[in-house]
Amino acid sequence: MSFITNLTNLLKTDNRFVDDEGELLIAAVQDRAWKTDHDLVKLLLSDTEIKSKFFIEIEGHWVFNVNTFLDYISQKNFLDNSYTRFRNRIGLTIDGKYLSERGEVALTWAYKDCVLEGGQTKEEDKRKEIFFNEVLAQDEINRLFDPKALTNFIRYTSEGEKSAIELKRNEQGVISENLIIKGNNLIALHSLKNQFCGEVKLIYIDPPYNTGNDSFGYNDNFNHSTWLTFMKNRFEVSLELLREDGVIFVSLDDTESHYCKILMDEIFGRENFISTKIWNSKYTVSNDAKYVSYQHENILFYAKNKNSFQIGMINRTDENNRSYRNPDNDPKGKWKATPLHAKSGKAVNNYTIEFPNGYKWSPPKGRYPRYSKERLMRIYNEHGLHFNKNGGVDKKTYLSEVKQGLTNGSVWKYEEVGHTHGNNEELASILGKGAFNNPKGTALLKKIIRVANVGEGDIVLDYHAGSGTTGHALLDLNIEEGINRYFILCEQMEYAESLTVERIKKVIEMNKGGDFIYLELRKYNEAFLECISTATSCKELTKVWNDMTEGSFLNWYVNPEVPDEAINDFIAIGKEENGLDKQKKLLAELLDKNQLYVNLSEINDAQFKVSDIDKALNKSFYGE
Repeated sequence: MSFITNLTNLLKTDNRFVDDEGELLIAAVQDRAWKTDHDLVKLLLSDTEIKSKFFIEIEGHWVFNVNTFLDYISQKNFLDNSYTRFRNRIGLTIDGKYLSERGEVALTWAYKDCVLEGGQTKEEDKRKEIFFNEVLAQDEINRLFDPKALTNFIRYTSEGEKSAIELKRNEQGVISENLIIKGNNLIALHSLKNQFCGEVKLIYIDPPYNTGNDSFGYNDNFNHSTWLTFMKNRFEVSLELLREDGVIFVSLDDTESHYCKILMDEIFGRENFISTKIWNSKYTVSNDAKYVSYQHENILFYAKNKNSFQIGMINRTDENNRSYRNPDNDPKGKWKATPLHAKSGKAVNNYTIEFPNGYKWSPPKGRYPRYSKERLMRIYNEHGLHFNKNGGVDKKTYLSEVKQGLTNGSVWKYEEVGHTHGNNEELASILGKGAFNNPKGTALLKKIIRVANVGEGDIVLDYHAGSGTTGHALLDLNIEEGINRYFILCEQMEYAESLTVERIKKVIEMNKGGDFIYLELRKYNEAFLECISTATSCKELTKVWNDMTEGSFLNWYVNPEVPDEAINDFIAIGKEENGLDKQKKLLAELLDKNQLYVNLSEINDAQFKVSDIDKALNKSFYGE
């Protein structure tokens, strides 16, 4: 047996280093070697020949030579199978170049050059993630991202439900409707790309934080590499959807925000990073926190093209204007006193000036004139100075002359944009308590919309819609400011109808105006996944299995026939510990996840039974 074969077979004895097909996962081995994994070292020491190659004996102790080991398993001839060699190098290149060939800092991880198959719903919690490589599986990716057929169109107005006969468009031919789309958000984004490429002014998302221990409705327990792949896939299409002057805001906590910033640097361009907003989200400290009681969240803020984006100003409040008064009845209106001196300057520029009214002025010791002598005299002649009784002189700064808004800061306090407790109460006042855990609040979203400078006719996209706060905030702002902006909300969880849609319906009723269209990606294999998820017995699952063999797309390696012995084996699994969960996992793995939804190109295929009304509305949506 050759040394390579011996080493390969030894590594395959560790389940962490093999995939479902029994192929060696070099990336996993490399990762453990970099960390000097105890079990990996112990495994390598178990073979005399391997030990002698990768370990050095020093005074009776064997020291692992990590670099030698990594160099050996990374060489191109280590694995003969070309597909395996290519797959195991995934994530080690960026833009076709290995990291050693690039001069800048980059974020890399296993499966970076892949698309994550499927979604993030609960039924997929225990399913091993499947990745399509962008080169080796381009056909599968193209099919996954093909525009999908749409169904269940319903228009909701303040007067109730109405049939969605057609979709309104603006003068440029862009759909001008508020939309709520139910379905996998990555697939929905690629379907939206057909009509909204380069049309979206603002994207706001509140994605899974990857904390692994919260109660968020998504499968929020991705491992780090999978989470990064999940986000990258969506950021790439987000960039295409944004207008040239568009921006994106991403809410996260400290678990992933620092990695996400580097990822966004790569996709949106480091030069287009604007700011990380710190939202002071809690006003209390949790005394049971193990290390630190977190009172903030991070909001990453990027432009598609920073040079094309003009930031919006924050509305002034009565508090901001309180220092402006008019004690001398100045015809120009309210003003506040601004000192004539400043901290910075040069002593050579200091001077003393005597005004025609007899007042003399010079800067205090250690301070310097804010204006030249000539400029100060012009301000005097324009009646822009205020002379105090004690002999001091100030410049009048008029409220009418200041910016009509405020420059926004990097820290957003809960007094200005709300806090988690208040956000829960806001949603509870609409849908009752316990409807959704820790939603974002409308005050925060209104500020984001204003900072993003979203104006008349502009589109706001939120593809992690959750409770629908983004849509709620936009509808309220439209009423407050008397203009029309449009939202697109994407949500794939079952609460899309009971929560997201219901909230927006209530807001429209309260505002006595506004409307939106609800629609869904037309399910195919996704419908079978839902049946699997909701089944409560082996008998139900067996029926689903039989239905699948007759009316679903199965993976290419699955035999559609169900022999009696297979049924008996399946029933036997159900009697094991956690048997029902095991059965569900097995059935979910049989389905081709590329066929979760019906492709638009197959809308006329009789097997999908798409109605004439849906065909007409798809034509209206896709502009065909």
